Amino acid sequence: MRRRRRSSIAWWLVFLVAFLYFFVPLYATLDFSLKAKPAFAAYTHTFADAKFVGSLLYSLVVGLLTIVASLGLVVPTAYWVQLRVPRARSIVEFVTLLPFVIPPVVLVFGLIRVYSRPPVPFTHTDLGSTALLVFGYVVLSLPYMYRSVDAGLRAIDIRSLTEAAQSMGASWPLILWRIILPNIRVALISGAFLTLAIVLGEFTIASFLARPAFGPYLNLLSNQKAYEPAAASIISFALTWLAMIVIALVGRGSRTRVQVGGAH
Repeated sequence: MRRRRRSSIAWWLVFLVAFLYFFVPLYATLDFSLKAKPAFAAYTHTFADAKFVGSLLYSLVVGLLTIVASLGLVVPTAYWVQLRVPRARSIVEFVTLLPFVIPPVVLVFGLIRVYSRPPVPFTHTDLGSTALLVFGYVVLSLPYMYRSVDAGLRAIDIRSLTEAAQSMGASWPLILWRIILPNIRVALISGAFLTLAIVLGEFTIASFLARPAFGPYLNLLSNQKAYEPAAASIISFALTWLAMIVIALVGRGSRTRVQVGGAH
């Protein structure tokens, strides 16, 4: 009983320290944003700014494109590595950790250097620059997306599911779409929202590619105004929490796993 009490007290202390570490700066930011006269003027000015709405929508669209591209790259790769070549797992993990080693400024200079000239001059058009931005964000999201997907795949018996589906005549695309993806839905959503959070807060790549993203907008806003940057930060934090609530709701409704019979 004493050990349990000590353990309980220790965990509560850790929780309290973590709570203060995260929410004290948040409260200070909120309090500062409300010092504008009248109290919510910073928020009304932020929402009334067309650049705020435009940059946020642009980053959301880019984030969705990044999520789709990341899932299309990571899910088949992680699935095949775990199913057929488990010895290559350490190599793939090392490759996905490279974005932690290579700074974003080096990454974006490399992208501009390679793709600003023929035969693939992406930077010559807005659409090409946006595509290049998505490619850069896919690289930045690899550590988070791969580990989320890998954890979801390791939580299920993909070998038995695959063999059972193949015995029923299912093709590889059908196995991935009807059997694997529904069973790792929570992991996919977790990786997707981590990717979205990265896209919303990223500054370096979007700035060097001259894209109207949310990160450069916040930086420009902080150089021009006092209270509006704090309000925009609170709004972006609220969007992140909204995403976490969606994850919790979807996870609660996905306890039942998809059976192999769905591969018909």
